[in-house]
Amino acid sequence: QVQLQESGPGLVKPSQTLSLTCTVSGGSITTNYYFWSWIRRPPGKGLEWMGGIAYSGITSDSPSLKSRTSISRDTSKNQFTLQLSSVTPEDTAVYYCARGPRFTEYDYWGQGTQVTVSS
Repeated sequence: QVQLQESGPGLVKPSQTLSLTCTVSGGSITTNYYFWSWIRRPPGKGLEWMGGIAYSGITSDSPSLKSRTSISRDTSKNQFTLQLSSVTPEDTAVYYCARGPRFTEYDYWGQGTQVTVSS
């Protein structure tokens, strides 16, 4: 059973960089042919795919975030991370990490972590 767990600060100040880590257990992030994504849900809105990293290490980012995202991985720790720069209150959301056979389809999710952007 694959398990994903998000970790990071619950509160970030505007203009700072948000950093979140997803720790994976029960399966390797390098296993063919899985894709590991970051997804968020702002209050009162739908899910938004932010970006992800493939089993090969290739990353993909959502154009809507205008290059504010950086996604990387640490294979020795079986973790992948999200950095979101220049945050504003509009980045307040529940952030999820997830696995799937592609970046747009998911079979395992983390429980989600609330991030609030506020001064």
